[in-house]
Amino acid sequence: MSEWLLEVRLFTVRPGTREEWHRISREGTIPLMGRCGITVIAHGPSVNDDDGYYLVRAFRDEQERVELSQAFYATEEWAREFEEPLSQMMADYRTAVIPLPREAIEEFAKRATG
Repeated sequence: MSEWLLEVRLFTVRPGTREEWHRISREGTIPLMGRCGITVIAHGPSVNDDDGYYLVRAFRDEQERVELSQAFYATEEWAREFEEPLSQMMADYRTAVIPLPREAIEEFAKRATG
């Protein structure tokens, strides 16, 4: 059983911007992450915080996490379309990286996507 990394990002967005953050994520940044090879497990508005938003991604190891993240943020599309509006909406964020068996991540992904 091999371990992968589950990355959980918790964003705090400025009041009144979460709906637009979610739209940009759903229509723009999440598809771009997929094109960059990043596996997005789940994302969306937090249930317990009106200004909260979560993003859950999976990586084979820390090297892949760093390399794919850097590649994503280096794209022209990120810089041109998403960096400025999202940085203006974001008040803060935290990241936790959790080692888990690949099978547990696959099960989580299956349940998260219905």
